[in-house]
Amino acid sequence: MLFNLRILLNNAAFRNGHSFVVRNFRCGQPLQNKVQLKGRDLLTLKNFTGEEIKYMLWLSADLKFRIKQKGEYLPLLQGKSLGMIFEKRSTRTRLSTETGFALLGGHPCFLTTQDIHLGVNESLTDTARVLSSMTDAVLARVYKQSDLDTLAKEASIPIINGLSDLYHPIQILADYLTLQEHYSSLKGLTLSWIGDGNNILHSIMMSAAKFGMHLQAATPKGYEPDPSVTKLAEQYAKENGTKLLLTNDPLEAAHGGNVLITDTWISMGQEEEKKKRLQAFQGYQVTMKTAKVAASDWTFLHCLPRKPEEVDDEVFYSPRSLVFPEAENRKWTIMAVMVSLLTDYSPQLQKPKF
Repeated sequence: MLFNLRILLNNAAFRNGHSFVVRNFRCGQPLQNKVQLKGRDLLTLKNFTGEEIKYMLWLSADLKFRIKQKGEYLPLLQGKSLGMIFEKRSTRTRLSTETGFALLGGHPCFLTTQDIHLGVNESLTDTARVLSSMTDAVLARVYKQSDLDTLAKEASIPIINGLSDLYHPIQILADYLTLQEHYSSLKGLTLSWIGDGNNILHSIMMSAAKFGMHLQAATPKGYEPDPSVTKLAEQYAKENGTKLLLTNDPLEAAHGGNVLITDTWISMGQEEEKKKRLQAFQGYQVTMKTAKVAASDWTFLHCLPRKPEEVDDEVFYSPRSLVFPEAENRKWTIMAVMVSLLTDYSPQLQKPKF
């Protein structure tokens, strides 16, 4: 059944002299929420079931509807504080987390390497224990996934991965919310990845099959995803009856794909490899030639920042590109993560049919 918010909201907007567009969510009957995430860490989506990830997306849609569309004030995190550790620079992760946590009534505290140098001026164990005594959760953008694992082991509060060398789970939540809004359902979609075998691809591999989505990924030789991640992704695909294709041919990965996805070819910390990488990734730019072999309803995602060699302007700025709604959804999904890990709040919006 289609739960069409458009009519209700447009009527309300008309009365208030405003206009806006709301995406349709295909929803089932209201269900009692049985998912409990409070107190958990979010280090990788590998540690979450499909129902748990769906719950975070449901909560994201709920908060976006109640706060953005209805204009409600929801101080769900009032009196709570968040430690934000950033070893790498950031636009979307920092801004979405700071503004989102504050919008929910909480107090975010931003810490750079000038303030806190993980494992250098203080051990990770000591840092975890101090932060546990002063904040309610920590979001950390780090170079090494192992640092996050240590923080989580030693801390008594939730630790959230804001990006590491291995995973970027909060980005993928935003991607899935964007696709849910556009397609009304995720099941059966084919995701076509064209680019590096990096943390973004790893996070897709740890979650796509749990929604019944197929994945076709093209990476240059020598830039394939981590073998241990691949092995687990193959297991997920088998368990969920989905297709997983790993290739070195961009057009093969794009063939029949509903969603064309790419990312930077040169991540932070890889600047010295720039010349070598640009040469290795020749032929991997997403263009309308790529889109011609995709499904007729194809869309495009990029987590940003974007470089022209990764995707040309014709695709990036086309009506098929969802990159800017995708960027905004970083805010609603990280808000949902914080609320789910720190409170007992349950969504009021009917559960989308994923």
